[in-house]
This record gives sequence, structure tokens and C-alpha cells, in this order.
Amino acid sequence: MSPKSRAIVVIASCQVMALALWFSASATLPQIIVEFGLSATQSALITSAVQAGFVVGTLGSGVLGLADRFDSRRLLSASALCGAIANTALLWVPLDTALAVVLRGVTGACLAGVYPVGMRMIGTWADRDLGLLIGILVGALSLGSATPHLVSAFGGVDWRITMAVTSASAVAAAVLIHLAAPGPRQRLAQRFEPRMMFEILRNPPMRLALGGYLGHQWELYAMWAWLGVFLDATFRAADGSASLARVLTFAAIGLGGLIGCIAGGLLADRIGRTRLTILAMSASGSCAVAAGLVDGMGLWPITIVCLFWGLTICADSAQFSASITELSDPSHVGTMLTMQTCIGFLLTLATIHLVPVIVAAWGWPAVFYVLALGPACGVASMAALRARPEAARLAGGRR
Repeated sequence: MSPKSRAIVVIASCQVMALALWFSASATLPQIIVEFGLSATQSALITSAVQAGFVVGTLGSGVLGLADRFDSRRLLSASALCGAIANTALLWVPLDTALAVVLRGVTGACLAGVYPVGMRMIGTWADRDLGLLIGILVGALSLGSATPHLVSAFGGVDWRITMAVTSASAVAAAVLIHLAAPGPRQRLAQRFEPRMMFEILRNPPMRLALGGYLGHQWELYAMWAWLGVFLDATFRAADGSASLARVLTFAAIGLGGLIGCIAGGLLADRIGRTRLTILAMSASGSCAVAAGLVDGMGLWPITIVCLFWGLTICADSAQFSASITELSDPSHVGTMLTMQTCIGFLLTLATIHLVPVIVAAWGWPAVFYVLALGPACGVASMAALRARPEAARLAGGRR
């Protein structure tokens, strides 16, 4: 195995293992709600606290330029270890308390040192295959985020098993990441430049790429966070198995995300980033609408739609980060990626909290129609980027 292949395998594997922390509580939310009697607001906080913590963590990392100034392996290792500690602490804290929400926030803050840093690490190995490499990385994010749903499906109703397994997984990632060598494209910033954290907003083409990413994020994390709850309720109402609902959630988020990201990366490097993102967001937005239309028609229609939705909703995920990477100064790529994720995940806070409100007022179909608005806006932003001359820097001139 070549040094590049070995590094990619290690980085992607560590992302899967560490990012299992993300939905460790959300995956078992139906059981936690029953045990602790959580309200809709408390349930949303358990999930959104991770997003809020991630936003705070990425903002702090962006301000200090951590991803561009320090050894990525040590930063990712320390972050994964601290996240595992915060996640493990939930085993001794009642999940209907403010302390539980704080611990989920700490976990999210730690993951800010895992996901963007992993993107920067894998990008240092790119050689005309940046879309594929970041696609592999984001596919690892999808698989890691969905892993708790699979653990929950086979671990019985005890949510503590899921917490323990995901924490152990993150500890393993903290150790193994040191086996990944940095790539030849690694460039560390020579000095700390706080002004660079705002470059993604000042630079027109990067701003449009960010706009596409925001449309994507509007839909993605609300779908990921609440799909398990929706499918659990749907399967129970149809006298189906709750375990099968969790397996379907894992398949839609994890396997669909992994396949979609890798396939999207391969295609984007060949047909262009803006073209791929426009096609993918058009497809995922259509799936969101379809999910609303087939709700209540039985388990097979919603199963088919959710599986295809999970595939298409992630096909473009990596390409926004790849676009930011290609449009950025090489010595500040880490900061740009960190700020991109910071702004994007700040938006997810709104959609995650919006879902239970809409469900209570109008039902699940209305949720899916609202989520479809995000990709529609994202398509418009990426079409505008495609028309700019700077788009020639994407995917080797393939826009």
C-alpha cells in the first residue's frame, strides 16, 4: 500500500470512529424520551447542543487559526479524546438536566477539531482527485454519524450501550490518527492572521460556494437528526419493528451517505463541481418533497424514498468544501474550511429546532416541504458561481 493510500485509509477510518459521537444521543432519542420524559424542546436541545458546540468550537479554531498552525494529527487526536470523555460522562448524568445539554455541547466543540481538520489532512494528498478525496472524508462523516443508529438497533433498548461503544470508538481514533502521514501539499501558516477568517465572506466566488453549502446544510442535518424519530414513529404506527426503523436510518444516512459522497466525488472531478452540486441538490430536494407526498402510504414507499434521499442528499456534500479549498490561499485552507463549517452548522441549529415545531403544528409532510427550500436556494447560488470566471479554478477547469 502506498503512503497516500495508507494515509487516506487511516484518516477516513478515524473520521468514522470519532464522528460516531455526533449522533450518539440522537440515535437513541426515542428510548431516552421514554426513560426521562423529555419534552419536544428538551429533545431538540439534546441534538442541537452538539451543533451549537461545534459552531463555538469552529469559531474558536477559526479565530486562532488552529487548523493551519498546528500538527493536524495532534489536534485531531486531542479533540477526539476530549469528545469521548464528554460523551462518556453522560452515562452518569440525568439526560433531562441542563448538564446533559452542556456535555453534548462540549462534545460538539471537540468535533470541531475532528471534521474540518480531517478535511485539511486528506486534502494535502490531493492530485487532481480532490473531489474524490474529500468525498471519501465526508462519506466517512456520514458513516460515522449513522453508526450509533446501527449500534442502537443491535444493542437492545439500553441507550447506554450506544454511548459506551461510540466513546470507545473515538478513543481508538485518537490513537490511530498518529499513523497518518501528512501529504506533500501541506502548508502551515507562517503567522496568525485573524482577518483571514472573514475572507470567505469577502471573496465573491467563495461567498457563492458558501451559499450553496448553506442550502445543502438547511436540509441535511435536520434530515439526519430527525429521520430516526420519524421512521420510529412511522414503523410503530404500521406495527413494524423499531429495530428495522433504526437499521433503515443507518442505511439511509450511513450507507447512502458513503456511497453518495464517493460517487459524487468521482463525478465532480469529471463533470465539474458546480454541475454535480446542482444535479444533486435538485435530486435531494425532490426526494424531500416526495417524502412528504408518500407519508402515510405504507412502509415500502417511504423506505424507497428515504434510501434514495440518503444517497442524493450527500452526493454534493464534499464538493462545497472542495470548491472552498480550490478557491482559497493554500496556507489558509484550514481556516477557510473551519469557517465554512462554522457558518453552515450555525444554520443547522435553526432547522433542527424548527422541525418539532412544524411537526406539532402541521405534521411531518410540512417538515419535508420546508427542508426542500434549502436545496432550491443552493442550486441558485451554485449556478451563479458557475457563471463566474473564477469557477475555472474548480475541478481542473471543469467548473
